[in-house]
Amino acid sequence: MRHLRLTRQESRNQTRQRLCDSAQAVFMKKGFAAASVEDIVKAAGYTRGAFYSNFHNKVELLLELLRRDQETIRAVLHKISGEGATREEMEARVLDYYGKLNHDRKHCLLWMEAKLLATRDGRFRVCFNVFLHEKLEQLSAYVREFSARAGTPLPMHAETLAIGLMGLLDGVRFYHVLDPLHVTEHVAESVLSEFFARVVLGRRAERADDAAPILRKPIC
Repeated sequence: MRHLRLTRQESRNQTRQRLCDSAQAVFMKKGFAAASVEDIVKAAGYTRGAFYSNFHNKVELLLELLRRDQETIRAVLHKISGEGATREEMEARVLDYYGKLNHDRKHCLLWMEAKLLATRDGRFRVCFNVFLHEKLEQLSAYVREFSARAGTPLPMHAETLAIGLMGLLDGVRFYHVLDPLHVTEHVAESVLSEFFARVVLGRRAERADDAAPILRKPIC
């Protein structure tokens, strides 16, 4: 069977994709600070030359990963509120989405690494804040849309509510990563879906139940 030869741009896109995939895995395993360019190219099966022909440094690659994740989130939210979706369908989709966000461990850890770097690197913080502001504007817009379709007034400004929702998402996912025995997937899912259902949609989430975590004193 004859294989089609990739164009120069297709080959470049493939190389960038493999570098991004490898970097994501390496950042998860070693952390951004400890990961080296050598670690990334070794995992991708490339040379340092291939890396530097696509990215200036690790920071630029990290920003590319954040940009791609941001685009994925935007596409998912757009699909949730797509044309023709009824209020009931949209509510079910958004509750399912926010309830299961904690399952996506690799992207959660990616943003944690970026936040740590932003606290230490002022130049990176400027770039990172662009992503945060975009997420806030995007989430605020969807909160207003969900509220309008559900016919329930928001208890506070959409921007304020979006900040709270972003903070809750980060916190719940962080605790799930740290202590999955007690903050289980079921608990995290219930917290997130219940919050959105009550505060944004003005009702109780159908899946909510007695999912309170059992907190035990850790043995050190």
